[in-house]
Amino acid sequence: MIPAPVRAAIAEHARAELPNEACGLLLLDGDRAVEYVPGENASPSPYFFELRLDPVAWADIGDRDLEQAVVHSHVSAPPRPSRTDVERIGLWRDRPYVIYSVRLDELAAWRIGDGSVERIPLMRDAHPAQDRGLR
Repeated sequence: MIPAPVRAAIAEHARAELPNEACGLLLLDGDRAVEYVPGENASPSPYFFELRLDPVAWADIGDRDLEQAVVHSHVSAPPRPSRTDVERIGLWRDRPYVIYSVRLDELAAWRIGDGSVERIPLMRDAHPAQDRGLR
């Protein structure tokens, strides 16, 4: 579950970083996203990202008992892993991997493993009127 305010923060960050991909971390308490932490794309590009967070922010996040999911945007492509995403999975292998498509205004979650890409279903917020079209 990614509540509407967290979805909105992801979308806002992605639009602000155009024409490049945006990236950040989604903090999860069980199956529920509780916060989006915007990062910096250390290699600004409309085709890939390299997540950079302030070391103090990393330390703060590490002190919290929350799971982390990486988030990045696709400028015009659908919110599914590209070949580049799969090839550059690195530390995020087998962990939640969230993609927001700016053009389509859609959000999707995945788990990328050795040779596998599995979709993680996202549930809508309990208040769909607040969802503002984000899927």
